[in-house]
Amino acid sequence: MHSSALLLVLLTVVSHSHGKRPRDPLNSFYVQATVGYPWPQPQAIHTTPQQYGVHPAAFHFLVNQTSQTCDLLTSALDRYYKLIFYPYSYLNYILDPESVIDEIKDKPKKTLFDLRDTPLLKRLNVYIQEPCERYPTLESDESYTLTVTSDSAMLEAVSIWGAIRGLETFSHLIYPDDNLGLAINQTTIIDFPRFQHRGLLLDTSRHFISIKTLKINLEAMSSSKMNVFHFHIVDDQSFPYESRSFPDLSGAGAYNQDHVYSQEDIASLIEFARQRGIRVLVEFDSPGHTQSWGRVIDVLTHCYSGGKPNNEFGPMDPSRNSTFSFLKEMFSEVANVFPDHYVHLGGDEVDFDCWRSNPDVQAFMKQMGFGNDYSLLEQYYMQNVVDIVGSTGKGYAVWQEIIDNNVTVKADTVVEVWKDPYPDELARVTKLGYRTLLSTCWYLNYISYGKDWVNYYKCDPHNFPGTDAQKKLVVGGEACMWGEYIDATNVITTTWPRAATVAERLWSAANVTDPNAATPRLEEHRCRYLRRGIPAAPVNGPSYCDFEFNR
Repeated sequence: MHSSALLLVLLTVVSHSHGKRPRDPLNSFYVQATVGYPWPQPQAIHTTPQQYGVHPAAFHFLVNQTSQTCDLLTSALDRYYKLIFYPYSYLNYILDPESVIDEIKDKPKKTLFDLRDTPLLKRLNVYIQEPCERYPTLESDESYTLTVTSDSAMLEAVSIWGAIRGLETFSHLIYPDDNLGLAINQTTIIDFPRFQHRGLLLDTSRHFISIKTLKINLEAMSSSKMNVFHFHIVDDQSFPYESRSFPDLSGAGAYNQDHVYSQEDIASLIEFARQRGIRVLVEFDSPGHTQSWGRVIDVLTHCYSGGKPNNEFGPMDPSRNSTFSFLKEMFSEVANVFPDHYVHLGGDEVDFDCWRSNPDVQAFMKQMGFGNDYSLLEQYYMQNVVDIVGSTGKGYAVWQEIIDNNVTVKADTVVEVWKDPYPDELARVTKLGYRTLLSTCWYLNYISYGKDWVNYYKCDPHNFPGTDAQKKLVVGGEACMWGEYIDATNVITTTWPRAATVAERLWSAANVTDPNAATPRLEEHRCRYLRRGIPAAPVNGPSYCDFEFNR
């Protein structure tokens, strides 16, 4: 589908006012949203003023007779029908399928009799070329084409994942209209992502975030075509993962037993993500950031002062074979619980002071011939960990320190760059031949007053000196929401729609960079979130939505 170069040239980006009310002089004091324009911006889109009414009693999805089909497509069609026609009930429905539709709020504004003289869109035909995959991967094809003409529309995709992205775009094209109730314009779209990995990290160790809230976040990700949930599940502060092999890890490591993700919770979250074409990339960071692990398992380094233990602990202790025996069993379990090919191994911010103080570690350093270079000890630790994870058949992602410290890793390793100056680091890592992610400029937890999303929008993963071959190794990026001051009360409003600006930089064409042009589209997308029950915060200054959040 990427070969449609001629059509990409022929299709120009054209927008029409659709159902937008006329602008009066007072409107200059607030942002006016677009109407019926998708986010992220497609690679190529052409719309005309020709409108079609869309009514739940007259519209249906139709899977082409020659199309591949599967449970993912069936559930997606059901989900998007409810999202389009019953938005007020939609979020309750996906979180609790037994809930009922709010007949009053979701009642169509127009009857079919009202629309008797109106051209109606009656169906969307769906065609998928290849058999459905069970889970999305880094290599999944998410391309699609979408055409809306006469009384029918056509969605074509190579894979189920492209079909899901196309259904999301289709739902964006339908907008409330005073005359038609719901309307869509004649439209042609050719679309595919610029980058394969479009991720969002949430930290659930520093503050626990409920499964319900994590699912709302996944729904928000799907609405902006993000496809990787980086699950930073444990850290120094708490260990909320319920391990099958080591149940006492969460028993003592979690804040309490109400702040634990059970195996059933994890399975439910992974399935919810799968239905939306989202990978769950779990992170078990070590050897640092592991204080919560040591409350039960004796794997941490004992720190010394004045030649005696001081009852403090440092990173994991690489001098003991028992450390790696534990990690082998732990990562064997993780490989079975989380189906994605990749596990994030962390490897960042390792403090050497405790290692330096410990006489057993000092003796091990001498035995190994490391001298006083503790980065060699870190190398030794990480080399063992990557070998352990590699033996399970998994690939791994790591923070940039692993490469900075010259650890030997597999060729398919994904390296996440988070430090400045990121252009230099991207150039260095890609020159070594590793696939790379950028997150440096997308730390959403650094909150500032005003339109801080503009800074995120200006960041580009290809902004570094390198060859075309190096730039092809950059597979995408991630927005990061660290949890020091974030929990279920504010994670959605703080993350969205700010993360959506990162999503557009990672999906849309490289030349889609103008924040002024993006502002009215982002305003519509924020209102779209509200209409779907997701409390996305205002990010453009004074404005309003026809459907304000009231839940």
